[in-house]
Amino acid sequence: MFFFRLKRFLAAGVSIPLGAIESVDKNVGGQAVIEGVMMRSPEKVSTSLRLSDGRILTKTDPFISITKKNKILNKPIIRGVISFVEMLVLGIRTLNYSAEIAARDSADEEPVITDRQSGKLDFALALTVIFSISLGLAIFFFLPILITQLLSIPRDAIEFNLVAGAVRMFIFLFYIWSLSRFESFRRIFQYHGAEHKSIFAFESDLPLEVKSTYGFTTYHPRCGTSFILIVALLAILTYSVSDTIFAIIAGHPPGLFERFFTHLLFLPMVAGLSFELLKLSGKTRSNPITKFLIAPGLWIQRITTREPADDQVEVAMAALKDSIAGTALDLKPA
Repeated sequence: MFFFRLKRFLAAGVSIPLGAIESVDKNVGGQAVIEGVMMRSPEKVSTSLRLSDGRILTKTDPFISITKKNKILNKPIIRGVISFVEMLVLGIRTLNYSAEIAARDSADEEPVITDRQSGKLDFALALTVIFSISLGLAIFFFLPILITQLLSIPRDAIEFNLVAGAVRMFIFLFYIWSLSRFESFRRIFQYHGAEHKSIFAFESDLPLEVKSTYGFTTYHPRCGTSFILIVALLAILTYSVSDTIFAIIAGHPPGLFERFFTHLLFLPMVAGLSFELLKLSGKTRSNPITKFLIAPGLWIQRITTREPADDQVEVAMAALKDSIAGTALDLKPA
């Protein structure tokens, strides 16, 4: 059943309507959370959540990447690695916040916006980030190498990494497909779609209203889903080269643990370069070549996004408006 659905969505992906693909990149991104959306502009982060009584609760904090504060850190690839870690920390913190609000809301307690998480919970957050990175490395990094090794695939650099890359993508697709089977995650995927449609409307200079999103798709070229796909493909090329260099120097192909630690050494470069390519795809999205290259990432978003309801788009718009209010991106006249 999984393979049938996978084949069907890949085939259907060829005819995905790109909607506002001609819109202009404005460096605003976001993330779906529990019953809400987080939006990040270059200066602020806003999280809007829908409460059980219908109200929208919005929390806004200043946020400027350290790559903008230090010129040395704002170099290609380096800024990609730092931005990836920043977004991981911000994403986990926002998810924790939305979970806390949801728990209070379900217990009929008045949800209160506090800064409690930025204080005592910093250590817990750090542990969560470390655990998340470790688990991600184990499942999506070490496991594909181990499986490929157990399949007795020749240790030739290109062939081995092609198979490992295919295994890595299968694990990823199966993982997000499994999540999509749960009702709670389907709602998160709807908020994910609301985030994308709202950003498309903003990038097209339309009024920040629900009806402005009606003509747009839920598939956005700068989505994190596309980032993971870029990482997987770039890793095949990078690790093929690194394995070849290792074999030349050592006189033999790398073994399991040699390959793992060699690949781990080059992972920051792969992540940083992938980030740069993702940003570039957003800026050149109208280019025919770019459209062709980003198509696979948009196909995968058939799993990670769903068409949102109007009230979900309203939440995304609330977060977007607050994230740009008073900034250079604000559409309102001064």
